[in-house]
Amino acid sequence: MESPTFQTDDATERLRRLLIVSDVALAHLSPDDLLDELLVRVREILDADTAAVLLLEERSNELVATAAKGLEEEVEQAVRIPVGKGFAGRIAADRKPVVIERVDHLNVLNPILREKGIVSMAGVPLLVRGEVLGVLHVGTLAYRRFTEADVELLQLVAERVALALHVRLYAHERRVTEALQRMFLPSLLPRVPGLRVWSQYLPAAAAAIGGDWYDMFVPRSGGVAVAIGDVSGHGFHAAAGMGQIRNALRAYALEIADPAQVVSRLDRLMAFLDVSDIVTLLYGVINADLSEFRFVSAGHVPPLFVTSDGNSSFVDDGPGDPPLGTQTAHEFRERFVQLEPGCSILLFTDGLVERRDESLSGGLERLRRSAELVRSAADPAEAIDAIIQSLLGEQEPSDDVALLLLELEAGSASVG
Repeated sequence: MESPTFQTDDATERLRRLLIVSDVALAHLSPDDLLDELLVRVREILDADTAAVLLLEERSNELVATAAKGLEEEVEQAVRIPVGKGFAGRIAADRKPVVIERVDHLNVLNPILREKGIVSMAGVPLLVRGEVLGVLHVGTLAYRRFTEADVELLQLVAERVALALHVRLYAHERRVTEALQRMFLPSLLPRVPGLRVWSQYLPAAAAAIGGDWYDMFVPRSGGVAVAIGDVSGHGFHAAAGMGQIRNALRAYALEIADPAQVVSRLDRLMAFLDVSDIVTLLYGVINADLSEFRFVSAGHVPPLFVTSDGNSSFVDDGPGDPPLGTQTAHEFRERFVQLEPGCSILLFTDGLVERRDESLSGGLERLRRSAELVRSAADPAEAIDAIIQSLLGEQEPSDDVALLLLELEAGSASVG
């Protein structure tokens, strides 16, 4: 016997009730709780026995069972469906609703659906600004001919589910990513006699937190080690990749005094890390008597060197080395800068100088001309604020920015 379908007027009324509940009562729920509550209501308004949401995992291009009512096994077994395969995969690939009047092994990839005795199904894509976020589907244990009105209703619900999820997932990921990034960025830089240091991190205005980072520590061999790097991309994976690289760098630097060997080891390690983005790094060591800075740049923008009398230049002699993980058995070249009391070194990421309407060399030249701000500032903190104001103005950066400014005082003492 066929299950009855409801009339359009009835569907409109049920949708109205659902929207009232979802817009008000569910406004402050977490993503997991929101899905749980909405699936209960989706089953009710569509008189369905099962309802499930599968979210797209972009890295694997698979749909992952995230929440379900009547199909909890999907979530418990962490079912994954490749985009383009089976019922849900077709919906995600075509970005269109799919209705199955009778489930069989030819039209449904997931055996759990058949084992549960589901006979008829309807599913729609979860879309936000044309991008697929996942799939929402419902099913019945009795034969059901889902009408156009049913599918229309399900799609309207899916639009609101997708928008609510997008907002909550973005906010959730940003909070997690910010916490992860704070964990890996040093909260306090070491105090070094004869050296004044200041750092700054600025998140991008319109994107998720990225993989820009900096570090400073005193290695066992003495002196002062400094690093700054950039993992391309944004969000949790970029921040997690940044954390892996930062920790590995510290581990190598504790045992190896030579910056080139440290970076070479890190470069070889990249093959075993879950980091697919482009990674640039500048790592160097100021020796114990603060007279020399030895560093290696793996595809990173060059440091700005400012002398005590205000002359400025980028330390970039000869062809540069590639980013990490892009070459096999590459030997990185060390560069050397002689230091004197009163000089400064600015390490930064490319978000400070890159503009869509300007070449990188143009941005670097703007930064070089701002070097007078470093010499005239009362301290490194004031100098960094002045540089940011000069380069970025009042606008928030379009990409993440990290800066680390080191200034040698007159009569510098030795370190370690």
